[in-house]
Amino acid sequence: MSTYAKPANRPVMPYFSSGPTKKRPGWSPAALEGACTGRSHRSAPAKDKIQTAMTLAREILGLPDDYRIGIVPGSDTGAVEMAMWSMLGARGVELLAWESFGKDWVTDAVNQLKIDPVTHVAPYGQLPDLSVVDFNNDVIFTWNGTAAGVKVPNGDWIPDDRAGLTIADSTSACFAMDLPWQKLDVVTFSFQKSLGGEGGHGVLILSPRAVERLESHTPSWPIPKLFRLTSKGKLNDGIFDAATINTPSMLVVEDAIDALNWAKSIGGLPALIARSNASLDAVKSWVANTPYFGFLAQDPATISNTGITLSITDPWFVALDDAAKKTVASQLEKTLVKEGVALDAASYRDAPPGLRIWAGPTVEPSDVEALLPWLDWAYAEIRQAGSAAA
Repeated sequence: MSTYAKPANRPVMPYFSSGPTKKRPGWSPAALEGACTGRSHRSAPAKDKIQTAMTLAREILGLPDDYRIGIVPGSDTGAVEMAMWSMLGARGVELLAWESFGKDWVTDAVNQLKIDPVTHVAPYGQLPDLSVVDFNNDVIFTWNGTAAGVKVPNGDWIPDDRAGLTIADSTSACFAMDLPWQKLDVVTFSFQKSLGGEGGHGVLILSPRAVERLESHTPSWPIPKLFRLTSKGKLNDGIFDAATINTPSMLVVEDAIDALNWAKSIGGLPALIARSNASLDAVKSWVANTPYFGFLAQDPATISNTGITLSITDPWFVALDDAAKKTVASQLEKTLVKEGVALDAASYRDAPPGLRIWAGPTVEPSDVEALLPWLDWAYAEIRQAGSAAA
């Protein structure tokens, strides 16, 4: 019999997916009733909606007045690739990768753009050595590695007087972490992460230095229409003034406005960060007392407060072969689903077997707290059955 009693308390909302993530508290489809549907996205009412979303995002994130912000196609992936295809090639390039998405940008640079970049790659749970990055080059990195639960600790490693551009994939950091804007030239995110928005669209933020690069450098490779940020050598200002490159979903835009208004109503960015940090604090306290689980992130300063990624540290589990580890982790995730206490909490498919709990600002910290005893109970049940079978 398991040493853990089956918990009586359950999360009210068992949604812990890392994307698309849980909707803001109190959301219902009624939030979309004011959407500008059935109209051209070029019409004045539709453009006003798009501009409202970008103005709210600018205000909540605290963007400098001279930074541009606009909706682009293809979610966060599209926004990152748009920056890479449009800006790289003027100088050397360095890429940092410590999980799947960072490695995607390495693949793009090496195999697609063929620019022979310097790469700094670390295994899941670790960061590359940030001290060796040469900022005479353009530098591309993920601020928060969603698949690994590992973030950069701060922006102190980025010099203010850098010669190259910094391109930061920040989709699971925006609205949940403080970003030092003066250190960042290109920032990308999608509303489907920290604000629980619908998928399909990304957001691209450009510093004046990034705009200067776009207007002074023409890449040697062809640029698809969806990636074109300039026209006749000048920035296409329309992209950052609600004239999107292609047709956006006005339902997605309305949903983003709803989430942003909610964020503003609870106190803006400080309140959003506090909610995520409260969830992380609960997990930290639990990890300190559980014999079975630990953080995949090895350095406490790099533990993400959004995509909290857990390793199974129990010696019985560690001694299993890789196939058996995947089986146990799958059984754990399925048990949580069967009990209705955690949906979509499996680790990313390429990550080490474990669990990934989304704890972004739309998730109630009380739901994270209620989930944690279930992890101990479910794992103990599976461990007992596995030990008996052996």
